[in-house]
Amino acid sequence: MWRYMQYSHYISALDAISAPCYGHSRVSRPDLNLLVTLDVLLAEGSVARAARRLRLSPSAMSRALARLRNATGDPLLVRAGRGLVPTPRALELRGRVGRLVQDGEAVLRPVGALDLKRLVRTFTLRTRDGFVENFGPELVSRVAREAPGMRLRFVVKPDRESAPLREGSVDLETGVVGEETGPELLTQALFRDRFMAAVRRGHALSRGRVTPARYAAGRHVVVSRRGLDRGPIDEALKSLGLERQNVAIVESFSAALALARGSDLIASVPERHTGRLRAGLHCFPIPLPLPAITVSLLWHPRLDADPAHRWLRGCVRDVCASSRRDERA
Repeated sequence: MWRYMQYSHYISALDAISAPCYGHSRVSRPDLNLLVTLDVLLAEGSVARAARRLRLSPSAMSRALARLRNATGDPLLVRAGRGLVPTPRALELRGRVGRLVQDGEAVLRPVGALDLKRLVRTFTLRTRDGFVENFGPELVSRVAREAPGMRLRFVVKPDRESAPLREGSVDLETGVVGEETGPELLTQALFRDRFMAAVRRGHALSRGRVTPARYAAGRHVVVSRRGLDRGPIDEALKSLGLERQNVAIVESFSAALALARGSDLIASVPERHTGRLRAGLHCFPIPLPLPAITVSLLWHPRLDADPAHRWLRGCVRDVCASSRRDERA
């Protein structure tokens, strides 16, 4: 969001210009400041939401849209029921305008040697629960040692929606790349992970060989951010003619492990992602042919060349690699 705040004064200044100045007969060169407004309007599809992102009043945003319509010769957004829908021209422009704005920012951004000791900046990282507990301490220590003026803000990742990265409210994210991942995002693999089962000490499954049948016969807690009671584990069991009893559904790994720690429930969670969260529990490989998952870094292309962001990405990669070496030692 911050990257649009600097442009709000442009729109206010434009209000002082009379509307006829945007007529085709009087303007020899288009006002490029309107590209920022158009980028936000096409991304939001709403005058009210675009106004909030640009820190403008709805009336100022409406006037800006009117100037855009005059400049492009197209209505861009038209009424459909209670909302607005883009015209074919708007759909054609949406991707092009976003790239133009990003290129313009890159041209106007000063490039110089990164001085970590003098850098004062806050980066927002969005992760699933367990990542901060496992990798956060070493990452924070390294940042404090090498860039004492940098602050890390960790926020919970409730879904795979790419909008926070696209809008700039999140700078860096970790997760599994899937169909819901925005196609424009850049990614880099951090580590491979596999699911393990965790039970309390003294649980029946903490003794003896765990077969698919013994695993399925227990009572399970399922982790699902969407509240689903079935997943890949259930599909793998079904292929063997087995079915487990899912008696609880939670949204986080930490909640699942808390239930397993205080009851006879079985929690199935990613091994590396929940290493410290599983302290004090008995853990064992799930006796099923489950595919491994790849946890990756995700970021928006506009930050790809940013020296501080590039350095932070390297820190996260190093911390994850270091953690893996420690596990093997």
